[in-house]
Amino acid sequence: MSDQKIIDGKAFAEKIRTKITEQVASLQKHNGFTPGLAVVLVGEDPASKVYVRNKGEQTKASGMASFEHKLDASTSQATLLSLIDQLNKDPKVNGILVQLPLPKQIDAQAVINAIDPDKDVDGFHVVNAGRLATGGQGLVPCTPYGCLLLLKDRLGDLAGKHAVVIGRSNIVGKPMAQLLLNESCTVTIAHSKTKDLPAEVRRADIVIAAVGRPEMVKGDWLKEGAVVIDVGINRIEKDGKFKLVGDVDFQSCIGRAGAITPVPGGVGPMTIAMLLHSTLVAACRQHGVELPK
Repeated sequence: MSDQKIIDGKAFAEKIRTKITEQVASLQKHNGFTPGLAVVLVGEDPASKVYVRNKGEQTKASGMASFEHKLDASTSQATLLSLIDQLNKDPKVNGILVQLPLPKQIDAQAVINAIDPDKDVDGFHVVNAGRLATGGQGLVPCTPYGCLLLLKDRLGDLAGKHAVVIGRSNIVGKPMAQLLLNESCTVTIAHSKTKDLPAEVRRADIVIAAVGRPEMVKGDWLKEGAVVIDVGINRIEKDGKFKLVGDVDFQSCIGRAGAITPVPGGVGPMTIAMLLHSTLVAACRQHGVELPK
């Protein structure tokens, strides 16, 4: 296995975070403000608690202000919407993220759409989805944006390349396809109803797997030299032990791929780095200043 084939998201995310820390220091020194991110956690979902803790730690490490709001699992939708209203109005809060999934009594879409689009650092608001689709200046979902930067770092100009995106979620699949279109790729969106998925994937220069099925994409599905970005993160049991795997069968794909992201250590670290980047962008726009170089 060649290490050169492995796309190291962890190292790339670290470079981005180092740059963000410098940009935050510049804003504090020259513009007199500190970007602030508010993260809201409702309930006790174990994975969500880990994500929220990591987000808080990395926000503070970059020099930004971190505002954490932890609400009981029985919290009503009205109470959560009231908190979002306060955060929308708070000038110290430049980015708002409500950790998903939410408890059953709360309508996630209503909550997302209550967030000020200019503070919606997850990029899930219908206004930001519309801006992305029409080439406007919105906030972009963090995971697809991180995937795009990894691709551009590895391939340079993406124009004319054929990309197959497996998965059509609002969080990854659709915005990923839109970002690739904006880079002048030819984009195919594949999903559970696609006929002959392996044949579609074999035509791709770029494969983005974001379907939530462990090790689904096999090596013989790939065109020789294709670049594979594995967004999946699945906990499976193998030989009596639990391990994390992606949506791509890494061992069978590494031989044919030109480059591939591992799980863990590929796309995952990029997501939080891009969240910090989005908070920085949102803060600069709200204060009417240029993003520091």
